Order: sequence, then structure tokens, then C-alpha cells
Amino acid sequence: MTIPDFTSSDAPISFAILGAGRMGLEHGQALASLPEAQVVAVADPLPEAAARLARLTRAPRTYSDPHDAIHDPEVQAVIIVTPTSTHAELIEAAARAGKAVFCEKPVAADLAETERVMGIVQETGVPFQIGFQRRFDAGFAQARVRILAGELGEIEQFAATGRDPAPPPLEYLKVSGGIFLDQAIHDLDIARFLVGEVEEVIAIGDARVDPAIAELGDADTTTVLLRFVNGAQGVVQNSRRAVYGYDVRTEVFGSGGKFVLDATPKTPLLSYADGVKMDHYHFFMDRFRDAYRAEIGAFVASLRAGTPPEPGAFDATESLRLALACTRSLKEGRAVKVAEVQVRPA
Repeated sequence: MTIPDFTSSDAPISFAILGAGRMGLEHGQALASLPEAQVVAVADPLPEAAARLARLTRAPRTYSDPHDAIHDPEVQAVIIVTPTSTHAELIEAAARAGKAVFCEKPVAADLAETERVMGIVQETGVPFQIGFQRRFDAGFAQARVRILAGELGEIEQFAATGRDPAPPPLEYLKVSGGIFLDQAIHDLDIARFLVGEVEEVIAIGDARVDPAIAELGDADTTTVLLRFVNGAQGVVQNSRRAVYGYDVRTEVFGSGGKFVLDATPKTPLLSYADGVKMDHYHFFMDRFRDAYRAEIGAFVASLRAGTPPEPGAFDATESLRLALACTRSLKEGRAVKVAEVQVRPA
């Protein structure tokens, strides 16, 4: 197994996209716009989906089996956007084949499997990036730089709100891992990104939107209190339903002031002709379109520079651990130390 030296040649990096659904199309368009990258293979069990993405990216080959794309000798890196249940096995296969890996979150819904696969990534030394796209949004990225520069002084409080326009289908929720792993993990990762590691959580939640979600043992409306290692306090609120559209807002407050990342209008226009009106992002694909493009650009740039991609294996593991701590707190009705969430010896 040999990992390509992406720094030694000006030739475009050759990618395979594993999964030709919504996110495959999004990442395919991003790669197609980059002169430093080329898509040489697309894999999807649906031939028409693979063919559509291949046309979009000008990829010369399609496969029904993602493992065949991984072992294509021309492929140097893979983008994994297949169903969550397949992520771990495909990351492992790509790592053992010496291919750089970008994977949408999560690696797995299980901490043991995540740690096992991330261990293989680290042993093989392949570049790896997990898909937490909010880190690449211009507002969140700038907030991080300015917080690290000390502009807010000592961080004292953090607040995040994440609400989707409507719940996903129940069939999806059955395998999603629950609201903290599927939805709130983005807000929890941003809490880590902007403030630091979390020591303890207290979570409450109910099925306020759809009683059928409660029957799955899940919640659709949750609030989590966070105590950060550095002493800051936080709160994260999530809901599966916001009738006005996708709603993501974040505030970081410190001794020197605060940063607010608010729910911006989709069109930079406020109408005062008949009351006060503005439009609103209805879906996360619209709100974070530029961030998705930026994260793929950052992955390619890190490969070319020979620097470790971020967020990597550590963030994939620790954001999952935090989400699992929230899940445990909700189910057990108590405060949970994040450090409690460990892989239990067999």
C-alpha cells in the first residue's frame, strides 16, 4: 500500500465519488470547478444516478460497487457520500488501499466502530477529513479566527439553535442514530470548534412534533446544557420542525463582547412595502452551499500542500462522543460527563 505524494506533481488529483445522490452531486460540482482535481470514477448501485453524476463531472467510468471504484488504479482519493451504515467499511477499504478519504459525517453511529476505523486511518497514514461543513461557512470560520485571537476575551457563554423545516421520513429516523447524532451533532461540533471541549451535558427532550418519533425511542425537540472544560456555559436547542424554514443561529459571549451568527435572509433584501418582510433559507443545502464548496476546496488544498486535513479523525470521534453523551443524558435523566462515554471492554 502506497499513499500518493500529492505535493510532487502539478497534475490534478484523481477522485472517485462513492454515492451519486444529493450530496454526491453537491461535492461533484465542487470538484468539477477545481483545476487541481478531476473525477475519474463514480460509484452508485443505481446506474442512472451514477451516469448523471458522471456526465456532470466528466468522469470516464462508473461502477455499481464502491469497492471497485476504490481499487481503480487511477483513483487517488475518494469522496464518501453513501448511506451512513456503509461509511466505516468504505473508509477502511480506502485507507488500506492508500487512498485519501473525505467522508460525510458520521463515520459510524457506534463509538467502538468509529475508534476502530479511525485507528486504521491513523495507522495507514492516509489523509482523512470528516464532513462538518459549518466550520467552512464564512461567518463561523471568521468567528473562530477572531476568538482564537482573543477578541472576545474569556469565553463565558455559548448558545446555538438548529431547527429543520420538517422531520425526515420515519424510515430514515429508524436508522439515523437519534436526533443528537443526526441533527444536533452539527451544533455540538460548532460548540467544540468555537469554544472548546465539553466536560458535562444535561439533555432534555420530547416528541412534540410527531408522536411516532417517540415510538422509535427518539425525540424531535431537545435542549442541552453544556459545561465546557474551560468553565464556559452553553445551551443547544434543536427541533425537527420550523414552519418558516431552516433555522440556524449561534452566539458566543465573552468578557470582551460577543459574536452573533444569525439566521440571514436568503436574498439580501428587506421589504418595508407591506409590513416588514424577508425571505428565508428553507433547507440546509441552500444555507450552507458555499460552505460545502469550501470544505471540498480545503480538502484538495490540504492534499496538495501535504498538510493534515481538518476536521480529521479526532473531531470525528470527539463530536460523536459528545453527541452520545447527550443521548445518554436524555435516556437516563441525569447529567453525564463526556469522559464517561468510552468503549467498554469486551
